[in-house]
Amino acid sequence: MFFVDTIELEGLGNRSYLAGGEWAAVAVDPPRDIDQVMAAAARRGVRISHVVETHIHNDYVTGGLELARITGATYLVPAGARVAFARTAVADGDTVDIDTGLTLTAVATPGHTPHHTSYVLSEAGRPVAAFTGGSLLIGTVGRPDLVESRLTEQLARAQHASAHRLADALPDETEVLPTHGFGSFCSSAQADGDATTIGKEKTANPALTVDVDTFVADLLAGLEDVPAYYTHMGPANAGGPAPVDLTTPAVADPDEIAARLAAGEWVVDLRNRIAFAEGHVAGSFNFEADGKPATYLAWMIPWGKPVTLLAESTGQLAVAQRELVRVGIDRPAAAATGGPTDWLRDNESAASFPRSTFAKLAGQDKDRIVVLDVRRDSERAGGWIEGSVHIPIHEMHRRVDEVPDGTVWVHCAGGMRAGIAASLLDAAGRDVVAVDDGFDAATKAGLTIVIG
Repeated sequence: MFFVDTIELEGLGNRSYLAGGEWAAVAVDPPRDIDQVMAAAARRGVRISHVVETHIHNDYVTGGLELARITGATYLVPAGARVAFARTAVADGDTVDIDTGLTLTAVATPGHTPHHTSYVLSEAGRPVAAFTGGSLLIGTVGRPDLVESRLTEQLARAQHASAHRLADALPDETEVLPTHGFGSFCSSAQADGDATTIGKEKTANPALTVDVDTFVADLLAGLEDVPAYYTHMGPANAGGPAPVDLTTPAVADPDEIAARLAAGEWVVDLRNRIAFAEGHVAGSFNFEADGKPATYLAWMIPWGKPVTLLAESTGQLAVAQRELVRVGIDRPAAAATGGPTDWLRDNESAASFPRSTFAKLAGQDKDRIVVLDVRRDSERAGGWIEGSVHIPIHEMHRRVDEVPDGTVWVHCAGGMRAGIAASLLDAAGRDVVAVDDGFDAATKAGLTIVIG
């Protein structure tokens, strides 16, 4: 009897898998922090005999090379992927035995990348699961614009063809197990649901329900900005990622924190946005550990700039470190735990700013304040507050100077990104109010919403 264990990477919106039988298993698209994959194998009492990549990832650093090295597993990478390390190249139709009666077959599914490969797991010759990586996702497909802009339309058409190839070749009951689609910006849209099969996708996935021209036009029209750090992920994966170091960083005392801020380095407070607004080290930025610190911090920080992490506890710090190594931010320059009283020098006071709601925003004199919307373009297209200024959150660190004079009431869709933006504005010396509220409350509050 086969098994498939899912390893959730919620911060990145991805999944990895461990699949196998009684004695051996294969790890599919493993994360950089491989200890959790090894722990899953230990719980099952199986040996990891193979490690496979569906493609050279653009949104995270893989742990595949290191996992194969430590376990002695055969490392399977699509033959079309140009890499600088030893691996077993796999081509369309190649098959390997995983366990008794359990085989894995490579299926060329270009589209997300030119070399993208899916893997079909079969038990006694019957397909039971398809590891589709960034090809066929739940209700959508992986985005085709991450490799080369001149190839985007060609790859979009390839996505349509690859989806049909899988749908035509596999039984309807075959599980579809993608890597992307659960919040990852590698997905062209987000998953509608938690599980799916080939049969379900035939009725719900645009790649399988509309003609290729309509599919491509809609797919390309819906693509959003690519996180800036993606530029660094492909080369890191092709070059062969180094092992991770998750040991506790050097401890920063208040003098060092102040010195790093004065040097223009990033000091990142991982506490929740409520605690940060109530009191923080002036000049620090707030990226909540419970939000998506890997995605937004990696997207916004100048690549390679030293970062010091401030956390409530060693546990919170450890979780953040794990998230960050997945996107290539390997070692914080320093770290500290506790709260502002532990991080401030004796002559310093904590900085703060107010939080509010859309109802209170509606009562403000709009001529005396600035309303700043930091949602993505696609979100704003669905409606925005009349007279508001728009700067997407991932552009805020470069465009703070563009925010008009006045007290800034900053909002997003739910509050988390508004907290990030408020911290950037506060660090820049602006008077800011973080609107910590759901955007649907804006209409209920009587604010005029423009759609167009």
